[in-house]
Amino acid sequence: MMKPEEVWGPRWVNSAHPISHEYMRISSEKNSLVVLAADLPSVGGIIDLIESVGSKVCALKTHVDMVDDFSMDSWKNLVEVAKSNDVLLFEDRKFADIGRVAQTQMGGLYNIQSWADVVTCHSVSGPDVVDGIAAGWEEAERVGGVLLLAQMSSSGNLLDDSYGDRTLEIGNVSPHVMGYIGNGSSPIELKRLRSKVGEGRMIWTPGVSLSAKEGVLGQRYGNPAEAVISGSDAIIVGSGIHGSEDAFSAAQDYASASWNALLER
Repeated sequence: MMKPEEVWGPRWVNSAHPISHEYMRISSEKNSLVVLAADLPSVGGIIDLIESVGSKVCALKTHVDMVDDFSMDSWKNLVEVAKSNDVLLFEDRKFADIGRVAQTQMGGLYNIQSWADVVTCHSVSGPDVVDGIAAGWEEAERVGGVLLLAQMSSSGNLLDDSYGDRTLEIGNVSPHVMGYIGNGSSPIELKRLRSKVGEGRMIWTPGVSLSAKEGVLGQRYGNPAEAVISGSDAIIVGSGIHGSEDAFSAAQDYASASWNALLER
């Protein structure tokens, strides 16, 4: 097994955020850059999925407010299953309000601050939203990482280069921002983003598929290996794994494609 500093090189050396290092450690042990988007309606279904493919994925991306049968007790069970499989929990909340509201949202019904290791955030409301998220984790006496949306993979989105540049201005001076969400469907956009981000922060990318076909409701897809070679550090995959006939084999395929691409770059 390769050590994370060997395979990740400058990213390991220059990334200051502890969650970035934790992710790179897990990825090096599992030979995978897969983040599983578990957009399923039941807690039990997500738990079954983790137990099935947990050895091939580094993080679990959730939309907790999409779970029909959510309860804090059942979610605590999910958290324990994720931990036992060495899987980070990534709540794709996309916070976008003022700092005080974001801090409150980190608690509330879903108590995100108590279990999420990573969350997403828009920069549209300014830098205070990041500080509000961090304050939520501080209340829970935990450390988590923020991924700011610098790009999106959906067609017709409004995140142009100017917006992305201003997002990087916010993220690059915040100790709470571990990295950015990039557009996995466009290697050109990803390369441009990586050139601006440098080696010190992660880029995680949705919009990748081994079948690389157009998705529903404007979702676009690119090849996962091309995304990694272009600068992505994590490929976010949902139905390509949990919608397949053999979820474990699909997870293995994505893990191999992403890991081999990392070794190549």
